[in-house]
Amino acid sequence: MTGKARACSVLLALLVTACSQKGAPPPAQQQADEQGPRLTLVETEYAEVPGWNGEDFADVLPAFLRSCGQIAKRDSTSAFGVDDRMGTVGDWKTICEDAAKIRPGNKIEAKYFFESRFVPYIARNNGDTTGLFTGYYEPELQGRWRPEGAFQVPIYSRPKDIVSVDLGDFRRELDGTHLAGRLEGEKLVPYYSRAEINAGALKGQELEIMWVSDPVEAFFLHIQGSGRVRFADGSYVRIGYAGRNGHRYTSIGRELVAMGAMRLNDVTAPAIRQWLNTYPVRGAELMNRNESYVFFRVIEGEGPIGAQNIPLTPGRSLAVDRTFITLGTPIWLDTTDPTVKEGLIQRMVIAQDTGSAIKGPVRGDVFWGFGEMAALRAGLMKQSGNYYLLLPRASMRPVVN
Repeated sequence: MTGKARACSVLLALLVTACSQKGAPPPAQQQADEQGPRLTLVETEYAEVPGWNGEDFADVLPAFLRSCGQIAKRDSTSAFGVDDRMGTVGDWKTICEDAAKIRPGNKIEAKYFFESRFVPYIARNNGDTTGLFTGYYEPELQGRWRPEGAFQVPIYSRPKDIVSVDLGDFRRELDGTHLAGRLEGEKLVPYYSRAEINAGALKGQELEIMWVSDPVEAFFLHIQGSGRVRFADGSYVRIGYAGRNGHRYTSIGRELVAMGAMRLNDVTAPAIRQWLNTYPVRGAELMNRNESYVFFRVIEGEGPIGAQNIPLTPGRSLAVDRTFITLGTPIWLDTTDPTVKEGLIQRMVIAQDTGSAIKGPVRGDVFWGFGEMAALRAGLMKQSGNYYLLLPRASMRPVVN
């Protein structure tokens, strides 16, 4: 039996154990019984969408068209998302064909396109419209192609021995649930944790792409999922997400609060970075508490690349929880700007990325791009707000929440 076949056998055994416990209700019923996260949608009018008339719809159209390129590869007869009102992939392909006809830069045509093809629905987690919105950016690190001097922190490519499976391929009710591990003989075990990898678990496998000088900046690179590495001659390369070790993401900000080292209201990326640099020994132990570890690949050309496998657009790409929101969905975001007193962020974004910390029906992470301002906005952003999904008019069906 091949390694791949052994892995499938192990996974099937796990699925039988997980899904056939005596007396246990199916996962969907468990979720309903426990009042877990659930996306509910309420139709509204554009006149009720805050800030709608102030948007430059021509500016967001190119980002939407990038998503259309990926939508075009899907089966037209399949459902686009978890709710009937999200329509079929065929509905979206027709909309994408119409979007391609809009003249570039024409604000009036672009606004009419969105209003005529979509209906806005305010998203709720059960009955709650309020969610958390954060930001991320493309950081820059200093690096070398080989270990030298201070450059001793490796950036690893994805190991070949990781077994990663979407359990939804085996059980429909487990759609969106993933397992990752490695084989020890006939047994599937968790992959190496961050602490084990930092201690050298991957040495000797020739997985090192490059080396950087700062373990704290490398940790933040893992959180962002992509970045630039600049070399001594001034050149740089982009690196992007290639996979992860499958361990659960742990927020070290929450760990700092639990330790009594920081108040919850004071937790921001700059504050965490400062604490880690001030207490390097304790900081190394704290970073290892986040067992999730990200692997990278070199990106050629435009980037960074999101989960939809297209370049992200600063200020227009949003990371979402794919359990609830399908990539490619236009979303109207209504939240606040931490860098501007009483500033508002009311704009259209496109669901084009995901993140291990992005969980829930009303949860988003805005990509702000590259540079000091992008880093500042992303580092400070932890705002409450809400969003509206734009769904095809042609697929409106009566659905009871």
